[in-house]
Amino acid sequence: MSGQSPHQVTPSGKPRARSLGIPFGGRPGPWNAITDVPGVEVGYTTLIQGSSVRTGVTAIHPRGAGGAGDPVAAGFFSQNGNGEMTGVSWIAESGTFGGPVAITNTHAVGIAHAAIVAWAVRNHPRLADAWLLPVAAETWDGYLNDINAPHVTEQACLDALQNAAPGPIEEGSVGGGTGMNCYGFKGGSGTASRLVDYGGTTFTVGVFVQANFGSRRELTLAGVPLGEMLADDNPMGNPGGAGSVIAIVGTDAPMLPHQCSALARRVTLGLGRTGTTGSHFSGDLFLAFSAGNPGAFTPGGEVMLGAADEHLDQIRFIPWGFINPFYEAVVQSTEEAVANALVANEDMTGRDGHRSPALPRDRVAEIFRARAQAR
Repeated sequence: MSGQSPHQVTPSGKPRARSLGIPFGGRPGPWNAITDVPGVEVGYTTLIQGSSVRTGVTAIHPRGAGGAGDPVAAGFFSQNGNGEMTGVSWIAESGTFGGPVAITNTHAVGIAHAAIVAWAVRNHPRLADAWLLPVAAETWDGYLNDINAPHVTEQACLDALQNAAPGPIEEGSVGGGTGMNCYGFKGGSGTASRLVDYGGTTFTVGVFVQANFGSRRELTLAGVPLGEMLADDNPMGNPGGAGSVIAIVGTDAPMLPHQCSALARRVTLGLGRTGTTGSHFSGDLFLAFSAGNPGAFTPGGEVMLGAADEHLDQIRFIPWGFINPFYEAVVQSTEEAVANALVANEDMTGRDGHRSPALPRDRVAEIFRARAQAR
């Protein structure tokens, strides 16, 4: 990273939003990424081939690949349901899920779902002996990618799951975000985190987004309405904000499942800070999990397999009256994650010559520099 802060650049040296002088509130973790949450691992498979393959897969392990059998508390929120995230019926029923999350394109959700099953059979066979309800989510990359062709294979998904790691992660046109667009610019994968002090312990809240939403005219960053100022070079036109956004929120703070749902709802406020009004044609689906109670939830599969005697599970949680700083952390991290997805990008041309321009970083930096000097 050439000696630069991971808050400024990605591991490969791509700029992040803070490098443009965009001000954000809150205190980020060391990597300013969802992987600041202890145990979280992220992996990508990026598929860029010929003139029409612009897609991929993102894998997120809430407790790391080795912790798939230990369920996390979880909650789901749908801001707009024109999208898909599998497994959420069980999350609503049990308040938990086990195993990894995969995010890909709209027509590859079934393949990603099957790949998680195959990964569990290979790496956690006892978990697979009971039943699996994988979490696989999507956004639509058909503007740049030949989405109807079988480019995302089970092996591509397995590679992302197998190669996941902690530490700093890439952003922009990588993984499931490879072919995505955001506010009429090249979008994709973005992440950010915030630290929250509570009761003598520092907890982390991290957000990962697959950003593929919004109309150019809506774009706002750090309260500055940029859409009209950057209205030129908009080959996508104004598609009404269609496309979708998946957000994954993770924390090591102990939370009840209903509190996880409340965290997921706050993603909406973070997205709102970037300007979107939530298009009817956008699937805006958010999942939050807490890894803060390891071993607290007896896996249902263990009961089915006769390996668990009757007992009482126990869970600790942040009292509801003290939860506001965690809400703030979600909102701040979501806003910055979207900005990072936009900034860490270059122009991309794909299917049928369709082009998605990158956010003009120099112009954005100049706008914020001028505002800072005017104060």
